[in-house]
Amino acid sequence: MKSTLNFPLALITVAILSACASTPTVNPVLADAHSSYDRARTNAQVTSLATAELNEAASSLNKADAAANKGGATTEVNHWAYVSKQQVGIAQETAKRKMAEQAVNNAGEKRNEVRLDARTAEADAAKRQVAIAQGTVDQQTAELAAAGANAERDRAVIAAQEQQLKELNAKKTERGLVITLSDVLFRTDKSQLEPGGVRNVQKLAAFLNKYPQRKVLIEGHTDSKGSDSHNQGLSERRADAVRVSLIDSGVGSERIATKGYGEAYPVASNGTASSRQLNRRVEIILSDANGNIAPR
Repeated sequence: MKSTLNFPLALITVAILSACASTPTVNPVLADAHSSYDRARTNAQVTSLATAELNEAASSLNKADAAANKGGATTEVNHWAYVSKQQVGIAQETAKRKMAEQAVNNAGEKRNEVRLDARTAEADAAKRQVAIAQGTVDQQTAELAAAGANAERDRAVIAAQEQQLKELNAKKTERGLVITLSDVLFRTDKSQLEPGGVRNVQKLAAFLNKYPQRKVLIEGHTDSKGSDSHNQGLSERRADAVRVSLIDSGVGSERIATKGYGEAYPVASNGTASSRQLNRRVEIILSDANGNIAPR
């Protein structure tokens, strides 16, 4: 009974030992090398930037596997596994270095772009400054040309004024320009203008119509013959006659003022007929360009 029971047990024991003997032993160094290689192989940077180094690691790992499959010495398997793992490390470091180089290159390109942008901005700013300066020069040139044209026009206006004033026999006085209509331009002891007086007033009206900023003060004067009231009235009527003639010639009434002084302001003695004739007059005082007339 005992031998029958032990036989199967012996067979079972032999079978178990045989099964254990047929299970391959895992080499930890080789397994570690495979693990390192697999991690590197799944890294996109390593596969793209360190292809040659990773291929060398794969070749060494294949040699380790081949030695293990042939039942080679553990030292040979471990040697190639170690070499493969080191080559994986080299591949990883190579990838890191190239990534760093790319970063530096990219930074350099970016720096160059920044420098280029800065130079472009400086050039644009310089162009704008040149354009501004040119615009200023053009404006100044235009202003000078306009000023020259204005000055030329002003000179022409002044020359025309002087010519007209000369024709009107205007005299410069402390009160400004004064045009005198003598007694002979009026009918004797009357306020009615003679034809020569009318022509003179029409010339004055043409001047005033051309220069509307000008105003006039018309002053009537007489000699000392006759009563004060007669002389005062005559001086006022003669001044008003000139005023009416100017208005008839188109000069606005608001630009004309009149004043009669009678015999109050003689320009000569009243001792002779010729001197009294000088005192019988109408004086027309022209305003300045702003319409101002100095008071007597």
